[in-house]
Amino acid sequence: MPIHLPKTPVMTDSLFDQDTGGSPLAVRMRPRTLDEFVGQRRAIAQGSPLHKLLQPGDTDTKSSVILWGPPGTGKTTLAQLIARAGSAKFMELSAINAGVKDVRDVISAAQDNKSLYGVSTVLFVDEVHRFNKTQQDALLPGVENGWVTLIAATTENPSFSVIAPLMSRSLLVTLSELDDADVSSVISKAIIDPRGLNGAVTVNEEATQMLIRLAGGDARRALTVLEAAAGVALSNSHSEINVDDISAASDHNVVRYDKAGDQHYDIISAYIKSIRGSDPDAALHYLARMLEAGEDPRFIARRLMISASEDIGLADNSMLQLAVAAAQTVALIGMPEARITLSQATIALALAPKSNSAYLAIDNAIADIRQGDIGIVPAPLRDSHYARAGDLGHGIGYEYPHDAPGGIVAAQYLPDALKTATYYRPTDRGTEAGLSTLWRKIRTLLGRD
Repeated sequence: MPIHLPKTPVMTDSLFDQDTGGSPLAVRMRPRTLDEFVGQRRAIAQGSPLHKLLQPGDTDTKSSVILWGPPGTGKTTLAQLIARAGSAKFMELSAINAGVKDVRDVISAAQDNKSLYGVSTVLFVDEVHRFNKTQQDALLPGVENGWVTLIAATTENPSFSVIAPLMSRSLLVTLSELDDADVSSVISKAIIDPRGLNGAVTVNEEATQMLIRLAGGDARRALTVLEAAAGVALSNSHSEINVDDISAASDHNVVRYDKAGDQHYDIISAYIKSIRGSDPDAALHYLARMLEAGEDPRFIARRLMISASEDIGLADNSMLQLAVAAAQTVALIGMPEARITLSQATIALALAPKSNSAYLAIDNAIADIRQGDIGIVPAPLRDSHYARAGDLGHGIGYEYPHDAPGGIVAAQYLPDALKTATYYRPTDRGTEAGLSTLWRKIRTLLGRD
């Protein structure tokens, strides 16, 4: 589709009648109405608390809100739209550089606006998790007395980063990363919109897909790279943005990787097989390829959990705990820091002793079930906690292992049809070597050998 770069700055009024003509593309393309807003369909759905806040009405009746979500998902835009819906004065603080005095000055100004002029104030605090307790405490009088409607944005779990009094006085809204279709829509609109690139160059499909991958669900990042790539293309005297322009603009080499295609499956396969093969260098190579191509780190973390059980298993039970902890960490902190956690888990799993005995054991047991080898549960093992169970012979003859020497009773636990079946075959690697010795002793006591 054609994209044109304006020869002169586009002069348009922003949501609050500010001149954004010389602003970055991401600022110029900030939605001015709810209809222009892209993504967060669940959060702004009809009838949702956030949807109600976005409707015209008295700002005094609107709750303060904490918006929790990744970068570039619309937190600032939603704050501005809430202010616009209530015809309120919009004030903004960044927790990166605002101190306690700045907070108190804004709250004081909001109090004056309210008492002297009857004007409500929406205060947007970006990255509120960066405020310490004292700074957050300074917000409380304004919220408690209704001088401000606080819209606080954070990329970190507010349960750990926002003080309890603010949490209890605010509505928590969780925002999610934009999906590929949402990012594509943002890019397409920026290409043709008079506020955006206004139509002087084209972006081919491969470059569009690379933009979407690099964005990682972040609309702001997509627009930033798009604007830079357009400049690269024009400086090189061609009108179609290609992957080389995207690469130059983003300082990323082109990584050919289709999340729905062969490359996706080939690379994740090579990654897991490298871990299974105990080669951390190869595993890290494929991990880096996936991350640089924009693969969802949560997908990688899920595969690590599978590998911990399938390929390491009982040779080192702690690896499953590590993989689960890694997945939780990745979900909490996101990229780019999640790469470190994934690297740690990848190296640990690659170097751990390997055993697939748990994987083979359950598959062998399932194979018997699917072949119809089920049998009848032995009478001593059947439930005896109901009237007349004894008349049926259920539970009779059962011996409680905890009362037996060594905690083991020489009894038959498998059905008659499967009494000689062996599913678990331990290896002699890692901690499973000890289990192997123990299992041989138990089998002897059970009369299975």
